[in-house]
Amino acid sequence: MFIKKLLSFALFSLLSLNVFAEQTPTISQAELMKLLTQPNDSSFIVLDVRTPQEFNAGHIKNAINVSHNTVKDNLSVLSKYKDKMVVVHCRSGKRALVAEHVLKENGFSNLRHLDGDMLGWVDAKLPLIKE
Repeated sequence: MFIKKLLSFALFSLLSLNVFAEQTPTISQAELMKLLTQPNDSSFIVLDVRTPQEFNAGHIKNAINVSHNTVKDNLSVLSKYKDKMVVVHCRSGKRALVAEHVLKENGFSNLRHLDGDMLGWVDAKLPLIKE
């Protein structure tokens, strides 16, 4: 029984290190706000990977909505942003990690994860676009 627990712990540790090693660099809310205030700045996009319903209830200015579970299906649309900084976020971070993994596997090298995701953005009372 001890050996099974030890092996399970070792496997979990290796998987955790692998996930941590692939972690996407973050961008702070303040840094993103600064980018959003630059007129006609096309050096980045904000990719909101929540559901369309969540997106319509309130999203960051100029964000593009592609649900995390459809990122792979929308790579042909997203590929035009491959050479730009792509700021990815969801509600709390879990779905964004899934989307970031798919994007990395498909050659997106300038990814950023929004620090705090949408929950942090709302808590900071930062502006939202509602449709």
